[in-house]
Amino acid sequence: MVVGFRRTWSGHSPLNIDGSSMEIVKGTNFLGVHLVENLTRSLNTSSITKKGQQCLCFLRSLKNNHLPPLILTTFYRGTIESILSSCITAWFGNLTDRKAMQRMVRTAEKIIGVPLTSIIDIYTTRCICIATSIVDDPRHPSHKLPSGKRYQSIRALTARLYNSFFPQAIRLLSSQRLDNTHTHTHTHTHTHTH
Repeated sequence: MVVGFRRTWSGHSPLNIDGSSMEIVKGTNFLGVHLVENLTRSLNTSSITKKGQQCLCFLRSLKNNHLPPLILTTFYRGTIESILSSCITAWFGNLTDRKAMQRMVRTAEKIIGVPLTSIIDIYTTRCICIATSIVDDPRHPSHKLPSGKRYQSIRALTARLYNSFFPQAIRLLSSQRLDNTHTHTHTHTHTHTH
């Protein structure tokens, strides 16, 4: 598969590796994520939605057998949420049809009868978790920051870059730092005023 970011596509010369000609395909499935040459997420979204809908049938069946909400929630988290959040940091940032994913969460909420974590909250939590592990691991290739002191997102000219993992993770980490600083300042001021 050849991915090009040019506005006009002029074709691609044949690729040979060790004398063998490589076939160019329109899309592929890598680690459960459907990738297509134009980088749209519609095929991946429909695949995830289809798998999730199949599991919703099992969830309804468990509900019809009068299982308690705790067991239904455990089933949801182990199957449906797992399907929805598989490699979520790679594809959710640029997803245009987020409503289809959130609709599945709302349907599961209605079946179970308890509030569930929204898909955007799952994405945010995963981004922060992965970004924090990168910051904490000095052996990770993306560990060192150019400034060495603060997080600064690169200037993005396209929405695709702006919503991709690293710029998104940097914005989330920066906002988390601001929230922690604000909370710490508020607590510090509050303790000294009494």
